[in-house]
Amino acid sequence: MAGVDLLQTAFSGANAAYLADLYARWVSDPGSVDPSFVALFEAMDEEAKAVLQDASGASWAPRRFEIEPPPPPAPPAKGAAPGTKEPARPIPAAAPDPRAIRAAADDSLRAMQLVRAFRVRGHLDARLDPLGLQIPKPHADLDPATYGFGPGDLDRPIYLGRAMGSLLSGDSASMNQILGALRSAYCGPVGVEFMHIQDPAKRLWVQSRIESGAWRNRFNRDDKHRILGQLTEAEGFEAFCQKRYVGTKRFGLEGGETTIPALHAIIEQAARDGVESVAIGMPHRGRLNTLVNVVRKPYTAIFSEFAGASFKPDDIQGSGDVKYHLGTSTDVEIAGRTVHLSLQPNPSHLEAVDPVVVGKVRASQDNAGDTQNRRSALGVLLHGDAAFAGQGLVYETMAMSQLIGYRTGGTIHLVVNNQIGFTTVSAHAYSGLYCTDVAKAVQCPILHVNGDEPEAVVFCAQLCAEYRQEFGADIVLDIVCYRRHGHNESDEPAFTQPTMYKAIRARPTVRTLYAERLAREGVVSAEEAQSGWDAFQNTLDEAYKAAQGYRPNKADWFEGRWAGLRPPNAASGADQPTGVSDDTLQLVGRALGTVPSDFNANPKITRQLEAKLAMMSSGENIDWATGEALAFGTLLLEGHRVRLSGEDCQRGTFSQRHAVLIDQVNQNEYVPLNNIRSRGAGGQAGIEIYNSLLSEFGVLGFEYGYSLADPKSLVLWEAQFGDFANGAQVIIDQFIASGESKWLRASGLVLLLPHGYEGQGPEHSSARLERYLQLCAEDNIQVCNITTPANYFHALRRQLKRDYRKPLVVMTPKSLLRHKLAVSTLADMEAGTSFRTVIGETDELGGDARVRRVVLCSGKVYYDLVAERRERGLNDVAIARLEQIYPFDDAELARVLAPYTNAEVVWCQEEPENMGSWSFVDRRIEAVLRRLGLKHNRPVYAGRVAAASPATGLARTHATEQAALVRDALGVRAEADERAA
Repeated sequence: MAGVDLLQTAFSGANAAYLADLYARWVSDPGSVDPSFVALFEAMDEEAKAVLQDASGASWAPRRFEIEPPPPPAPPAKGAAPGTKEPARPIPAAAPDPRAIRAAADDSLRAMQLVRAFRVRGHLDARLDPLGLQIPKPHADLDPATYGFGPGDLDRPIYLGRAMGSLLSGDSASMNQILGALRSAYCGPVGVEFMHIQDPAKRLWVQSRIESGAWRNRFNRDDKHRILGQLTEAEGFEAFCQKRYVGTKRFGLEGGETTIPALHAIIEQAARDGVESVAIGMPHRGRLNTLVNVVRKPYTAIFSEFAGASFKPDDIQGSGDVKYHLGTSTDVEIAGRTVHLSLQPNPSHLEAVDPVVVGKVRASQDNAGDTQNRRSALGVLLHGDAAFAGQGLVYETMAMSQLIGYRTGGTIHLVVNNQIGFTTVSAHAYSGLYCTDVAKAVQCPILHVNGDEPEAVVFCAQLCAEYRQEFGADIVLDIVCYRRHGHNESDEPAFTQPTMYKAIRARPTVRTLYAERLAREGVVSAEEAQSGWDAFQNTLDEAYKAAQGYRPNKADWFEGRWAGLRPPNAASGADQPTGVSDDTLQLVGRALGTVPSDFNANPKITRQLEAKLAMMSSGENIDWATGEALAFGTLLLEGHRVRLSGEDCQRGTFSQRHAVLIDQVNQNEYVPLNNIRSRGAGGQAGIEIYNSLLSEFGVLGFEYGYSLADPKSLVLWEAQFGDFANGAQVIIDQFIASGESKWLRASGLVLLLPHGYEGQGPEHSSARLERYLQLCAEDNIQVCNITTPANYFHALRRQLKRDYRKPLVVMTPKSLLRHKLAVSTLADMEAGTSFRTVIGETDELGGDARVRRVVLCSGKVYYDLVAERRERGLNDVAIARLEQIYPFDDAELARVLAPYTNAEVVWCQEEPENMGSWSFVDRRIEAVLRRLGLKHNRPVYAGRVAAASPATGLARTHATEQAALVRDALGVRAEADERAA
């Protein structure tokens, strides 16, 4: 004990910094330290320094060691006679023997290194695989011999001070005791990765809860009864379905049943900590189980769907979807409060639902006014192991987690780790050690837990919920389990994994194992466990019989924030006027052109603001960005929030928007649209405009999710260039275009996609208009290629002025942002005006009968056609614009074309013939012409020839092609052709 006592002296009291000071002196001047410590310090590696820092709290920045001067002599005691001697002072104890301290310190430092190694790498030796196939190999860093401790050193006490944390009581312990505590904490059924976290508070929080060992005695008899009951429901449901629906795909949860107690634990803990709503996103595996046993969808409804019945009322149209893609929602009572639970529907595109759920959570928090703390709503995302490692969207979603425009106070990620994909083992599925390694990029704690240890799983789930509420950050729970059947119930997994499935067939279920354990503990007898199973099977039998007559009798999708709006597919009738009064427009316009007197705007911006004020004063030349801002501002004044996000959208890709102004001196921000008039009663709502991370898939999914939860706000996503939306095609195809038909989920999301051929090459010309048109049917979305700021103004406003919601895809301009002709007047936006689906000829052509050709077009090419017609003095060619391509307004188009009885109709577009609108509008225009009985009843194509690439990258080729298609549309020949003629 002598060495321990000496070291304890060095680490405690006034000498607490003894070794730290010696080390600092040695760093500054190696010769200033007693030689007995030199070998110790020279042998220390960086990890040892970190260990000592963890233990002592000392800073390892080199600093000069200063020897304090001796204190001055004390003055004579009061009343003492002059010359009286002071009482003798006690002789200080002899300085500790440096060699003894060195030996004790050497033991302690080596032991601290071992402690830290377990905190960093103890998970490598945890028993995580319930099948016992993945046996951890001994790791040298976890072996005492690596640190010089031989067999004879294991019972000798070693002083560790604070290094053991809550692992052991007291300051000293033998190596055997230290090893026992470390292995119990870090190498049991739970393996923890947390030492990569840079924030000491988070790191120590996780460490203290893992090392306390409290979870092993955390659960009382009632808790254990409840866990067994949840496992009975989880396993019992799957067993019942396996018996009743042989060969039917359901992607059951067998092998991962502890997921259900984990979800219950997360929700219950979150509710106790004040969470009011929980949004869940997950793939198809285990979805049916989660629907009925967590989100409480009636068993009768599920069994009815197994029998082929629809999940929706008969009077609601739509394609529907397979049962393991559907969602539901409910309210439950937990801890004396009502908590709203929802499971978001999603397709088979794994992980695509992740940002959708997170966006929905953000909107729920905003609706609740929880914009600072962001703890009132929680997102829980379930993942498969292969998808978590393989899908880049997982990282995109996590990368948003702490960004100002996207944070939600943390998401809990629960990985149902089957240790296999479809047939792909982990060695082929990811390059890292774990499928969860990507989470380290955003400082997530990662808890790995054996899925056949229910109490350990529940403890970890509760810890996840507590951590999220404490720190407002993401956390990952990796439940290592297995898949009892194949990829689906009719698959034969032994084709590709015979060894694994031999072990699975021999493995009792987790409920069986837990029931046997509780019987041994005297908590639940075998008879009680069987009685609980039988009772639940009887409940399912009754639901099965009742399902034969079950019919959904109402759509619950239009409640809460959606109350007062019409259900999907019920939209009909003409749009109402969306114009506003001149006074309101002027109020917004003045705010757009004004900044505070102490705000240092960029001089170029100042000129733009002055130009806006001039526009408002004259009522003329309203450009695209101003029309957009007027739409936003008038909606704000009417109480609607506006949210716009996208890459660099605050300024705008083309420096057109400048919605967020930056002070040129102090970098402060000023948002004119948030300062139209004071907030509060009679004030205005707020606009949020966020420059997003460089992501399309994740951010568009987030905004779609936001729009689902808040139909009363205008939600927009802007692509930097329109074709960048290619990276988010899954969200467009599977959610935006078809979500209403499949799942009865409506959305009013707006996509702004810059589009137009200005010679900027294949990647910066086309927003791939044809792809959106190919998705159009059943009035599912709106696709517009608008040519005037006023029409854009109305298109945005009608998104919230209708009594239904539809996604809007806008081909927004680039060169037209500053085109002198692409302007509107305030009169075009005033009361009584509305969106125009088709804009007919605006020039005087001298009579309709003289018109030999009508050119139909959409978007920017209109202005090229007008300029060429004016230059050539053509007065027998009319030009009409299709502003809304879908829904196709054949009635309005017929009204515009009816006067031109003798004219040939030409469709002109900038895109190649196999792209753009031509293939979509061709037959629709023909149907209108035939119905009118006009002389020419087939439209003619004028545009670029079919091509593999959207556009040329050569400026000269672009100019030649553009001039040719305009001449072709107007029916004039090139000068070379005319000279030849």
